[in-house]
Amino acid sequence: MPAARRLVVEADGGSRGNPGPAGYGAVVIDPDTAQTLAEAAEYIGVATNNVAEYRGLIAGLTAVRELFPDTPVQVRVRMDSKLVVEQMSGRWKVKHPGMKPLAEEAARVLPASSVTYEWIPRAENKHADRLANEAMDAGARGRSWDPAASTAGPEAPRTPAPPEPAGPPGDAAAGAAKVRAAMAAARPSGTGPSDGGPSDAVPSGSAAPQTAKTPQVGWAAAPDLGAPATFVLLRHGETALTPEKRFSGSGGSDPGLSGTGRHQADRAADAFAARGTVQEIVSSPLRRCRETAQAVADRLGLRVVVEEGLRETDFGAWEGLTFGEVRERFGPDLSDWLASPEAAPTGGGESFAEVAERVSATRDRLITRYAGRTVLVVTHVTPIKTLVRLALGAPPESLFRMELSPASVSTVAYYADGNPSVRVLNDTSHLN
Repeated sequence: MPAARRLVVEADGGSRGNPGPAGYGAVVIDPDTAQTLAEAAEYIGVATNNVAEYRGLIAGLTAVRELFPDTPVQVRVRMDSKLVVEQMSGRWKVKHPGMKPLAEEAARVLPASSVTYEWIPRAENKHADRLANEAMDAGARGRSWDPAASTAGPEAPRTPAPPEPAGPPGDAAAGAAKVRAAMAAARPSGTGPSDGGPSDAVPSGSAAPQTAKTPQVGWAAAPDLGAPATFVLLRHGETALTPEKRFSGSGGSDPGLSGTGRHQADRAADAFAARGTVQEIVSSPLRRCRETAQAVADRLGLRVVVEEGLRETDFGAWEGLTFGEVRERFGPDLSDWLASPEAAPTGGGESFAEVAERVSATRDRLITRYAGRTVLVVTHVTPIKTLVRLALGAPPESLFRMELSPASVSTVAYYADGNPSVRVLNDTSHLN
């Protein structure tokens, strides 16, 4: 039997919006000569980063099968998506229903014994990243990716690949600090942290999000776009669970405001009454938000519209527990959740990727409904941080650099050309 042909597959995927216009890129390399043997890229429509990454993996493995249909191969897959690498290596469970068919398809392309997986930093995956971005650029023009027009490729001559690592890249049970440090070196995707919960989730690797439209910069006169839809994002006041730092999502006891929380809501109402700018009020369906919103509505003489998409994450079996209690009872599930926005809390909770899709769809509906209006949006930490991050086009790790206090105010304006502007973040001056 002939010796197996050694090959390297580098793959990547990206989504400009997560979910948003998405594409993937993959390259097959001879590790002995550093020669590029095949490239693949495709625009796949609206999808998440992780879907695009899996599609890139499938394309790369398929290219190997087509290049060497009758030759035994030994393939080393290198990706900057820790989620895909860990799931395909069998160290993490594939829990998200949208990921399972993709993981199964990837596993069927070549025999499992002939494929190994390695996580690499984003800087070492530039060839596949550029292919993915070329595909997304082509899709934005209504075209397919053209390999003849591609300028993707290594920025410098490749060197032969180093020896394959003997063990897994890092210890997933080493704690949140190590997980965050590892993921900060990667290119993450996903969404924000919990509302009332003691910890933020760490998103997985993905291509850097880019907006479909580029905001105007510089000092030139801007076009007259009319009044934007302005979201004044008010986090609800405190509940009894807030100072105890317990997970408090949409799957628990639905606590109302505490005495402190009611005072905070009243102070916010005073501030909005003095400003006189709020024209509409929408709220999460959860009690703590509805009570906060109603306090403002009573002062302004406005009606509260409940919007289901603004609710907080469902934390499943973790609802009402502290971070330490969850770590003690559900350690492996917590490690998965910290490392990937696709991982859901124990007991049928909601992943941060699912929350991001819901919040994005809600944002788009509200922008259309309230074009040119100033809307008070009373919601939770996860939706607010997600809206701010998406507006900035910032990577998911930026969520860890945001502080959102109870009854704090943040503001995002959405203009008619599709470009948002973050104006305020975590303003608590009305509470002083």
